[in-house]
Amino acid sequence: MSGRTIGVGVISLGWMGRLHSRGYRGIKERFPGLDVDVQLVSACDPVEATREAAVKELGFRRAVVDYRDVINDPEVDVVSICSPNFLHREVALAAAAAGKPFWIEKPMGVSAGQSRDIAQAAAAAGVVTSVGFNYRHTPALEKAREIIREGRIGRLYNVRCWLIADYAASPDGPLTWRDSRTTGGSGVIGDLMSHGVDLVQYLVGRVESVTAATGQFITERPIPAKVGVGHSGYELSDEKGPVENEDYIGILARLEGGVVASFEASRVAVGPRAEYVVEVYGSEGSLRWNFEYMNDLQLCIGRGNEFPGYTRVMAGANFPYFSTFQPSAGTSMGYDDMKTIEAAQFIESVLTGIQIAPSAADCWSAAEVDEAAMRSAADGQWHDVPRVDGPVTYNS
Repeated sequence: MSGRTIGVGVISLGWMGRLHSRGYRGIKERFPGLDVDVQLVSACDPVEATREAAVKELGFRRAVVDYRDVINDPEVDVVSICSPNFLHREVALAAAAAGKPFWIEKPMGVSAGQSRDIAQAAAAAGVVTSVGFNYRHTPALEKAREIIREGRIGRLYNVRCWLIADYAASPDGPLTWRDSRTTGGSGVIGDLMSHGVDLVQYLVGRVESVTAATGQFITERPIPAKVGVGHSGYELSDEKGPVENEDYIGILARLEGGVVASFEASRVAVGPRAEYVVEVYGSEGSLRWNFEYMNDLQLCIGRGNEFPGYTRVMAGANFPYFSTFQPSAGTSMGYDDMKTIEAAQFIESVLTGIQIAPSAADCWSAAEVDEAAMRSAADGQWHDVPRVDGPVTYNS
C-alpha cells in the first residue's frame, strides 16, 4: 500500500470473483470521498480462459494459477477470497499470516470450527476483514434497521425470515462441489441460511438458542462433463453421483431480549426464484423486505391508522447509500451495487483500521447458529448457540 493506492488480488474468478472485481472498480466513481486508487493487480483461477479474461476484460495486470502467488505478491495489499467453501480456510489463514486484510465470501468454511479458525487468525494478525453479507447493504434494509433502532415499531415481538430459491430445484441440474459434504458443507444451510441469520442478527439481535428440522429431497444428480460458472454453463454426462447435504432447513429460535424468530431456507423450491424475505413485528407496527423487490420496504407504523396495513415505501434519497447510485425513488438499484457498497466498506476498514464491514467474527457467529441448528435437527432438542469472541458488527 502506497499513499492512497491499494493493490487488490482476487482468488477465484467465478461469478462472485467477478462481482468483487467490479465492486472494486466502482469505488472511484461511487465513493470518491474515500480518496483512494484501488488497482486490480493479480487474479488467480485454474481455468486458462478465465485467467485471460481477467486481464483482457476485467483489467487485472496479471493472472496466475496458484493462490499463493497472489498473497505473496508485493503489489497486492488486500485479498478477495471467492473460491469454493472448502478452500476458504486454507487461503484465509495464508492471507492472515501474510498480514493482508481479506474480503471473503460466506460461508467461511464447511464448519463453524473452520469459521472460528479464520476469525481468530485474522484477529491474531490484526487485519481487518469483510464477509459477503451483501443483503445488509440494501438501502431498504438499512432504513429498516434505522426504523427498528429508533423504536418506531415499538417493543419487538417476533421475526420471520425465509430464503427460498430454485437454483437447485431441477433434479437434472449438475452435481457440483456445493452438493458434497466435504467441499460444500451443509448445503443450503451454509449457502443461504447464513445470510438469513446475519440479517436477523443485524436487524434485531443475537440468536441465543434454536431447534430445527432439515430435509434432503434430491439424492443424486448428473455428473458434469464440463464445468460451468456459478449455477450455469455446465454440460452433463449420463453418469450420476450422490447429493450429500441439505436441501431445506426450518428453524425456530429465541433471540436476546425475548424476541422469537422463525427461519426457513430451501434451494429446491419450484416457483420462487430468490425470495429472500425478512419481517419484523413489534407492539406498534411491523415491516417487511423482499429481495425480489429489493428497492421497496413495506411498512406499518401505528395501530390506529385510518387505513391499516402495509404501505409500500420506495427507496429514495433519504435511504442510506441510495443517492450514491441513483438520483431518485423509482430508479432501481441492483445486486452489483450492493457488492460495490461492500467493497467500499472493506476498503474504508483497511484505510482507517476500524472494522466497518461485516467481519469474519460476524460470519463465525452465523456459522455457530447454523451448526447448532444442525445438531438440533439430528437429536430433536433445543440447542444453545455459543458466543463468539471478536469484532462483530451486527450490533454496532
